[in-house]
Amino acid sequence: MKHGKRLKSFMLGASLLAAGLPAWAVVDSQGGPAVRQLNLQTPVTQIAEQIYSIHNLMLVICLVIFVAVFGVMFYSILKHRKSLGHKAASFHESTTVEIAWTVVPFLIVIGMALPATKTVVAMKDTSNADITIKATGMQWKWGYDYLKGEGQGISFLSTLSTPRTQVGSPGVAPTEARGDNYLLEVDNQVVVPVNKKVRIITTANDVIHSWTIPAFGVKQDAIPGFVRDTWFKAEKIGVYRGQCVELCGKEHAFMPIVVNVVSDDDYKKWVDTKKKEMAAKADDPSKVWTVDELKQRGEKVYAANCVACHQATGKGVPGAFPALDGSLIVNGVKADQVGILLNGKNAMPSWKSTLSDTEIAAVITYTRNSWSNKAAENIVQPAEVLAARK
Repeated sequence: MKHGKRLKSFMLGASLLAAGLPAWAVVDSQGGPAVRQLNLQTPVTQIAEQIYSIHNLMLVICLVIFVAVFGVMFYSILKHRKSLGHKAASFHESTTVEIAWTVVPFLIVIGMALPATKTVVAMKDTSNADITIKATGMQWKWGYDYLKGEGQGISFLSTLSTPRTQVGSPGVAPTEARGDNYLLEVDNQVVVPVNKKVRIITTANDVIHSWTIPAFGVKQDAIPGFVRDTWFKAEKIGVYRGQCVELCGKEHAFMPIVVNVVSDDDYKKWVDTKKKEMAAKADDPSKVWTVDELKQRGEKVYAANCVACHQATGKGVPGAFPALDGSLIVNGVKADQVGILLNGKNAMPSWKSTLSDTEIAAVITYTRNSWSNKAAENIVQPAEVLAARK
C-alpha cells in the first residue's frame, strides 16, 4: 500500500513536470535530440553505433565495479561490526591482494581500451571518400565548398534561419513562438547522398569552431591556419542537426549545422539545381552599377554577413568590433577598405573566397553611403575589386 502511494505521487510529479514544459520542448526535432532524452542520439552511421556500444560497455563496467567495491565494503561494515563481537584485525601487507589489485585493473583497462582504440582508428580513416567537402567556420556561420566528387565546385554559406523575433535579445523577450527546430535550422543545408563516404575538411578564418553532428558520431575542431578532417557515411535518409561546440564568441549559440541525407537520384537533382542557381547568380565583374543599385545589393550582403559584428546601426560592439558609422577607413580612401575586406585585419576575416567581386563592391558602397557616413569616394565598382585581387 505504501509503495502504491509512492508510485502514484511519482506519476503525479512527472505529469506536472511535463505540463510545465514550454510547447517547443514537447515536440521531437527530426535529426536532433528527443524530448527529455537521457541517452545518446539514435546513431545513423557505423561509427556512431560503435560509440554508442562503447558508451554502454563503459557504463556496464563501471556499474559492475561500483557494485563489487561497495558490496564488499558494506558487507565488511555490516557483518564485521563491533556490535556483533568482532575485533579489529591488524595486518600490513598481502602479496596476493597486491597482485590482484594490480592485475585486475590492468585487465579492465585493456578491455576498455581495445574497442575504443579500434573505433578511434576508424574515425581517422578518411581515405577513399566519395565526396569531399570543406567546412569553414566563421563568426558566426559556416561556409561549405564541395571539393571532390559529384557536386564539385558548389559553394555556399549556411546561416541560422531562426527569426530573431523568436530569439529575442538580452532584456528583450521574443515576440513569436519558438519553432520545433529553434536554433537548429539554417538557410542552406549541406546535402549528401545516402550510403556514400563523405570526407569533411575543417578549418576556420577567425577563431576555433567545431563541426559536430551527434547522430553521425562526428566532432572535429575547425582551427584557423590548420586543416583537419573527419568523415561519415550516413545509412539512413533524413535531416540531421548539430551545432558548433566550441565557445567561439557571443553568437556561439547561433551557428547550427544541418545535413540533409538524400537518395542518389535526389542528390543528382540537387547538384544540378544548385549549379544552375550559382550560374544564374554569377555577376559580370565588368558591369558598371549605379550607387543606388549597389546600395540595395550591399544592404542584403551586410545583413547576411556583417550585422552580427558591426550591428544594424553600424555602431559595432565597443571593445570587440569597431564601428563603421563615422569610421575613418569607411570615409577614407576606398582602396584601403577594399584591401581589408579582401585580406582581413585583426578580428576581421578575409572575404576573398566567400564574397564575389560584386558583393564586396556592393557592401563597401552601402557602408560608405549609410548612417552618418559621407565618403568622398562613395562608390566601388566590381572591376575595382577584381583588380585589387591580382
